[in-house]
Amino acid sequence: MSGPAKRVTIRDVAKHAGVSVATVSRTLAGDYPVQPATRHKVLQAVGELDYVRNAHARALSVAAPGAVAIVINSVATAYYSYIAQGVEEQATAEGRLCLICTTGGDPRRELAVVQMMREQRAEAVILVGSVIQDDDYKRRMTRYAHSLAASGSCLALCGRPPLGDGVPAFTVGFDNTGGAHAITTHLLSAGHRRILYLGLRPGQSTSDSRVAGYRTALADFGAVYDPELEVGCGYDRSSGYAAMKHRLAAGAGDFTRDFTAVFAATDVIAAGAFQAIREHGLRIPDDISIVGYDDTPPAEDIGLTTVHLPHAELGRAAVRLALSGKNPLVEAPITLGTHIVVRNSVKRVGSVR
Repeated sequence: MSGPAKRVTIRDVAKHAGVSVATVSRTLAGDYPVQPATRHKVLQAVGELDYVRNAHARALSVAAPGAVAIVINSVATAYYSYIAQGVEEQATAEGRLCLICTTGGDPRRELAVVQMMREQRAEAVILVGSVIQDDDYKRRMTRYAHSLAASGSCLALCGRPPLGDGVPAFTVGFDNTGGAHAITTHLLSAGHRRILYLGLRPGQSTSDSRVAGYRTALADFGAVYDPELEVGCGYDRSSGYAAMKHRLAAGAGDFTRDFTAVFAATDVIAAGAFQAIREHGLRIPDDISIVGYDDTPPAEDIGLTTVHLPHAELGRAAVRLALSGKNPLVEAPITLGTHIVVRNSVKRVGSVR
């Protein structure tokens, strides 16, 4: 096995870009005017050499030794905040500082945050939740995972699929597809055969795996698959409301010939759909049944049958694994279980097999 790679210095960057060390320093500091063409050459050299700015690394090593960084979409969403709470609790128990970074769901922002945490020597970087992973994203995140590992840090993926074979990143998740299969089966077992899936987002890992469970359950029960029953919308309450309202309006007449139940991809989407259904003059579950996913507020408040996720334990497990000292290339992914929480949003209809 070859020894550790030689650390790239600011002089290496200057030589590669064909500029002075002072110009590289000014460009990276961003506090001195630099010609656009020169700036482009410097940043290109930084990327090609995978240069880490030591000043930033030293700054964090003094201010926050052993930091665990968690990268999430938003702190305002219960799904992310519950997992973040688990990360913070375990990081504190392990004597580490927890840094919380948000991306707004932007994969480019996520890449930038991981790069920043890599430069600042975070002991572990934990990425939470779904993201649309195109080829460029996977290539860059794979490179960052290797860089983190080479520097004694590590990347942990929480609630998202692995980046691929040979990528040094831990994976902690839950049976996302299994939970979707179980909740769809719950509706099918109650006699429903036309089930609207609300929250389709092709290419997003969470959506793709939940849709896969939904479709498999339909096939297992011999229910006809109808792509028209898969409705796209954002993962927020207002999007769920608007999508449900539009679908009900489009199906004016005997809506029961269209669908008798709704599988909302998240509880927040379900809450919006609840409002739209009731404004349409329909009753839940007498006229239409509905289920959700996540078991976060407001599921209990509105009596929503849903899939419970072990949010806090996901976060705790990710930290324990990231700080374990184990080799991510040989460590098997951790998959936590889910279960259905039955409340009063589903009615049995027709003949039940």
